Amino acid sequence: MSHSLTHYRGGRIFTADDAQPWAESLLVRDGAIRFAGSVAAADQLAAHHPGTTRVIELNGALVTPGFIEAHSHLVNLGRSLSQVDLLDAQDLPEMQRRIAEAAAAKPGAPRVLGRSWLLQPLAGAQPDRSMIDAVVTDRPVYLVSNDLHSGWVNTAALRELGIDRDTPDPEGGTIVRDAAGDATGLLLETAALVLMRGGIEQLEDDTVRDDALLRALESYRAAGTTAVADLGLRRAEFEALERAWEGGALPIPVAGYLRVETSADPETLEQQLQDAIRIRDRVAARASERGDTDPLLRIAGIKVWIDGVIDSGTAAMSAPFADGAHPDPLWSRALLEPIVIAADAAGLQVAMHAIGDAAVDLALDMIESARRTNGADGPLHRIEHLEYVDRRAAERIAQSGTVASVQPVHSDPAVQGAWRSQLGDERVERGYPWAEFAAAGARIALGTDAPTAPYAPLPNLFIAVTRRSPHRPELPANHPELHLDLERALISATRGAAEACGWGTTRGVLAAGRRADFAVLDVDPFADGAEMLRNAGPRLTVVAGEEFPQR
Repeated sequence: MSHSLTHYRGGRIFTADDAQPWAESLLVRDGAIRFAGSVAAADQLAAHHPGTTRVIELNGALVTPGFIEAHSHLVNLGRSLSQVDLLDAQDLPEMQRRIAEAAAAKPGAPRVLGRSWLLQPLAGAQPDRSMIDAVVTDRPVYLVSNDLHSGWVNTAALRELGIDRDTPDPEGGTIVRDAAGDATGLLLETAALVLMRGGIEQLEDDTVRDDALLRALESYRAAGTTAVADLGLRRAEFEALERAWEGGALPIPVAGYLRVETSADPETLEQQLQDAIRIRDRVAARASERGDTDPLLRIAGIKVWIDGVIDSGTAAMSAPFADGAHPDPLWSRALLEPIVIAADAAGLQVAMHAIGDAAVDLALDMIESARRTNGADGPLHRIEHLEYVDRRAAERIAQSGTVASVQPVHSDPAVQGAWRSQLGDERVERGYPWAEFAAAGARIALGTDAPTAPYAPLPNLFIAVTRRSPHRPELPANHPELHLDLERALISATRGAAEACGWGTTRGVLAAGRRADFAVLDVDPFADGAEMLRNAGPRLTVVAGEEFPQR
């Protein structure tokens, strides 16, 4: 028997709606919320549907809006779920053992892929191909760092990629070389992001990417995430998304941001922007043809990388790193400004990776320039990461209406060793200053940047609220004075993230007329404390009214 109405009854429902932050019951029909409020009022409304109302007793469980992943890399996440994990390897021998075991487990695989390595276990040594060659020589090994901005490969992989002493450094990247000029196997920034990852992509077929994409999205849904933003799509990754959408296989909605690569050629940059506009318009037209007013795939904007990362000393900082290194941003002001202004005029969001304070200042300058040129009514622009910022940045972010898109999992005390040593001064005291953003009234969106970090939203919330490690809770908190309170963190992971991704009128809030996307949790941190979030998960995830029991 079909039911025209479902009554989720008697819970502690956090709505993220300022007009009514809490409710007891939800009425859902045709994938949308029809009512959020008291049990008594819901019972009365449901009585008008005798025999057709299905009742789900919540028994006081905490219900939240579905979590919105504001920053992910879906195909890479899906790949990573089947790769050798090096994140918690304590030293080089442990890394080598895991790589060797992964190779032995799949003797017929053409290459070995690994992820999430950190510099700290190497005890000051730099990654070198000889370290991998010691355990695997018969096929290529590709290892991506935890922050995705460095690659570590063996000799066979260098050979497969065609990298030798005559290969020039790509624009914005470095092929690290020894004294003789030979590649050591360490690839930085675009050498990893473009040469290595792009090379792997060319060696894969569509089936690999399609499987990885769906594996990632299904993993998100199981964790209570009901919509995802994919930041920095390459062509092949976008095509995988489009195939899944056309085939009706996307389990949750995706907002895509197309990658614009750094270039010294203004014509190349303009061509990339025009390509993004054409793809955005084509996808929107296809949704209209299908009569889809709330499509599961849309192109929200573009993504650019202004700097690298602090962990490898490639972020753009106003003061040098501890070793004296002082890299410039990956973009010049003269090249970036026309792209941001033109994207703003075309209605494309611009998401700018900016980790260091100099990069964040440049990103804010660009957004302010676009507003001066085109007016204040353009799309909502975003700055990604903002790990160390100038003390004035929070006010500028708030005043410009920019989204501070942050990833609490990156501040996990368990992965802060290289980050702290690279700075080595008082800047460590103000890393990841979310409390400053909140105090200034800035828009905040939470994400994870998976697969640079675990994708589950509830441990991410735990770090946002406590600044502690969910997996190593014995470690001291990472400057807890900079935390977000629980309600603000939860809003940033739902309503704030929805607004940042262009879903501000349809998702992120449990109110009449919104999509019926929510999670019924197995804990209540409001009642029992944030510690409960460490190992929490959803009992039930609901996406557009469809139920997915979890545990």
